[in-house]
Amino acid sequence: MAISIIRPSVSRPQHFLYSTNNSQNFSSISLRKKQSFLRCASSDSAPTRKEVSLCVGTYQIPHPNKVEKGGEDAFFVSSDNGGVIAVADGVSGWAEKNVDPALFSRELMANVSSLVGNEEEVKYDPLILIKGAHAATSSIGSATAIVAMFENGILKIASVGDCGLRIVRKGQMIFSTFPQEHYFDCPYQLSSEAVTQTYLDAIVSSVDLKEGDTIIMGSDGLFDNVFDQEIVSVMTTHDDVSNAAKALAELAKNHSVDIKFDSPYSLEARARGFDVPWWKKVFGMKLTGGKLDDITVIVGKVKSS
Repeated sequence: MAISIIRPSVSRPQHFLYSTNNSQNFSSISLRKKQSFLRCASSDSAPTRKEVSLCVGTYQIPHPNKVEKGGEDAFFVSSDNGGVIAVADGVSGWAEKNVDPALFSRELMANVSSLVGNEEEVKYDPLILIKGAHAATSSIGSATAIVAMFENGILKIASVGDCGLRIVRKGQMIFSTFPQEHYFDCPYQLSSEAVTQTYLDAIVSSVDLKEGDTIIMGSDGLFDNVFDQEIVSVMTTHDDVSNAAKALAELAKNHSVDIKFDSPYSLEARARGFDVPWWKKVFGMKLTGGKLDDITVIVGKVKSS
């Protein structure tokens, strides 16, 4: 996560809230430092729709300097209705103020977990879910966040900041979210501060999904280090969602430590005017390399139930 802080259903669903912290704060479930998870959630169909289910696999790798604390990303997976997936990325700049950036993102996802299933309040709307979760979060800090809810073959998405989502169909990327930024490396963020972004600033989308479609959701640690064409390539070579999530996370990690790799992050940095000194350019040098960060990947595949 960028370091900048902005200041002035009928059956009982199964919820899974994850962060890589070693404690049980906010009802999170502790996992190994590298972790994977698989869950299939059915989506009841309308009479005109074929019944489908969303099978989800996840994988998470903390920033190499934050392994002991488990990183600052948190994510949530639920089988409620057709399925809910979400990612929050704690803004690391809060560490300079002696605030653990992970607390806000973890509590935000815990609040998402608490609200999911409350149809009267949430109305199966990711925007309302973000609104309620943010309002209930009392930790100091801020985070970018994305929530997607799958129902009757339709994926509804709400996002604030630079966590992202892609959809791949038959080897082609058919949908992509775009990051919201104040300036380079300073994304929109939900915060404990009075002057901040809210659910009203979220980008909201709705996508009709088909059997075989694949959803890829992640923190910026994925999308800053892996190009869209690489994501498509991994999806075409990994049918199992857990293996696909692991492959993407490990690819992002490998790129993040490769100083010669011309990553999406380095390309964007140069486009924004950040580069090596002029005298290095004389020798044909340029700013390259991946971005060290927490990496969270959620992969979901739409399958016939």
